[in-house]
Amino acid sequence: MVQRFCNHSALLVLGLFTGMVVTSLWHGGPWQNVMVDATATQGQDNFSIATGLIGNGMEGLYFLDYLTGDLRAVVLNQRTAKFSGFFQYNIQNDFNVSGSKNPKFLMVTGVVDVPRGRGPTQIGKSAIYIAEATTGQVNAYAIEWSSALYAAGKMQQGTFALLDGAQLRTTFVRDQ
Repeated sequence: MVQRFCNHSALLVLGLFTGMVVTSLWHGGPWQNVMVDATATQGQDNFSIATGLIGNGMEGLYFLDYLTGDLRAVVLNQRTAKFSGFFQYNIQNDFNVSGSKNPKFLMVTGVVDVPRGRGPTQIGKSAIYIAEATTGQVNAYAIEWSSALYAAGKMQQGTFALLDGAQLRTTFVRDQ
């Protein structure tokens, strides 16, 4: 009886081990590189910063000043390790908060893959989503990016494109 139990235990262990090996090989093995894109967002008092993908291997740093409505972005060039892209846009007119003393903005980024236009620029691979908490309005922005200027290591300056907007809250909340 003891020998029979040991044989069944050995077969169970062998079966589990074989299953793990087959599963590991099926999914590319433990040596497979896994690509992970991470973004970060942080808000403090009257501003927010966030990171987001611009193009293949390029990331932008976005900054929103709640008091002035200035949305800015910088892009670090991988070849020169210097900022080579500068973008800015004022969002106040898009949200109609110019009379508010303390707009309450939230900002996050997300990956988008909008088809390239016919001009020399294309929409970056990140959408910058900005919501205003008192009105419930959210807008999506993206930078207009030239991969040719980036590849040449040249400086580029530009603006943001307002992609779309939506009203997510139907009740207005007053400033306290």
